[in-house]
Amino acid sequence: QVQLVESGGGLVQAGGSLRLSCAASGRTFSSYAVGWFRQAPGKEREFVAACNSRGGSASYADSVKGRFTISKDNAKNTVYLQMNGLKDEDTAVYYCAADRRYGDVRAEEAYNYWGQGTQVTVSS
Repeated sequence: QVQLVESGGGLVQAGGSLRLSCAASGRTFSSYAVGWFRQAPGKEREFVAACNSRGGSASYADSVKGRFTISKDNAKNTVYLQMNGLKDEDTAVYYCAADRRYGDVRAEEAYNYWGQGTQVTVSS
């Protein structure tokens, strides 16, 4: 099993940047594919980005492509989401997720392990 803890959220002005971190417990985290999802108020949770266990094969939602970057540091058991050029519509609770399989990475059902979320608020 793996436990995930997100951090790095906060309040940022539109156009600014934030880097979210997701620290994982467990010695086998290097075997896990990871994803980031977000949920805005009144909306369903949506896919943001994902990568395979080695940090490759990155996939992004169209809404964040070119602005967000996912990376995975297996030596530190940590996944990052670098967010640049933030917009009002990026305001949401951001969740990291993990699973041993790299399948339909855009689907919540593909992940068995989830963090508690971190709030990102973008002000204009």
